[in-house]
Amino acid sequence: MRQIVQNRAFSDYACAPHVRPVYPASKPVEERHRIDAARPREFLKSRIDGFRGPLQGEQFKGGQSNPTYRVTAGASATRCARSPRASYCPPRHAVDREFKVISALHKTGFPVARPMCSAEDDAIIGTPFYVMDCVEGRVLWEPALPGMSKAERGAIWDET
Repeated sequence: MRQIVQNRAFSDYACAPHVRPVYPASKPVEERHRIDAARPREFLKSRIDGFRGPLQGEQFKGGQSNPTYRVTAGASATRCARSPRASYCPPRHAVDREFKVISALHKTGFPVARPMCSAEDDAIIGTPFYVMDCVEGRVLWEPALPGMSKAERGAIWDET
């Protein structure tokens, strides 16, 4: 079982290393990516209908250049992506641009998770960030798709 301490940094919600995280594609929040939950909680409550309750967060495994979290409050689950704290190449970590692209795609009916809100104000969590629906699905971690038959790999590659 996992203990949760409310109203603390996201990393305080993370489980002990020997306990499996609640969401299989997540992990305890790395020390360098901790977020104080008080500020984003108030920001999200004021911008997302139905966003209630204490925040709970875990960091998604993998990722490329932007730390990404699975954030829950009550019954709702969202995905939060933010710029790294020390970004020496700001255009590479343009989460504001990513949010605009996702928003535009969503408006056309393209199958992308619903964008919810964004913030360019560093005062909230230390960097710009955005929040979108967290869509459950299958994560294929390795492009070679080990453990799958040739036919299964072909079907997946044909989808892309």
